[in-house]
Amino acid sequence: MALIAIYTFAPTLLAYAQRTNFVIILMLWLPIEFAVGGSSIPRALQGFFHTVAYGIAILLALWIFLIFRELPGMKYNLPLGARDLKTPLIGYALVAPVLIPIGLWLSFIQPFHIPAQLSTVLVVKTFLIILVATALPEEILFRSLIQNSIMQRLGSTNKALLLAAVIFGCAHLNNGPQPLPNWRYAIMATIAGFAYGKVFQKSSSVFSSAILHALINTSKHVFF
Repeated sequence: MALIAIYTFAPTLLAYAQRTNFVIILMLWLPIEFAVGGSSIPRALQGFFHTVAYGIAILLALWIFLIFRELPGMKYNLPLGARDLKTPLIGYALVAPVLIPIGLWLSFIQPFHIPAQLSTVLVVKTFLIILVATALPEEILFRSLIQNSIMQRLGSTNKALLLAAVIFGCAHLNNGPQPLPNWRYAIMATIAGFAYGKVFQKSSSVFSSAILHALINTSKHVFF
């Protein structure tokens, strides 16, 4: 309960004290990234509590940056037109042929295969779960907040996109299933993160980069 209280109130107080966005973002992100307090939770419940904590973090971030600070450029809205839906498809067509051979070369993914129980329902269900549980929360954090804040300082340049992509890649160093630090995952996530960032930059909604994110992850989980 003390950890929850500190986690909730510390970034909020910093926002009222007009501290820089990056400090607040780190206070929202790093405790979850490193599972602070996870050892005090029974292993069977750790996944559930991690999901709940992620939800709290996103809601708190939206309250601080979208409502209280009114940070411009978050693009936290539904797709506004056909372009917001076409852009992630174009991004997928461009980045998937890059990620697949690199992923195979790094032994990060397995060779292409078709699951025995493959169906449209399975693919759609996997896509929607990833979109809601992983892609959209991560895109709000890494694109609407981190990349957006970097672009507010450096402008809409490839340098800003690359910096945000490297941060996104480094955030995957502590992810399995390969041995940690997982440099393979970091390389793949950096390349994918640049594509997500470019889609975010060219779209009017964070849902566009989230759709591309979910398409890439769905392809990996179902076919590789």
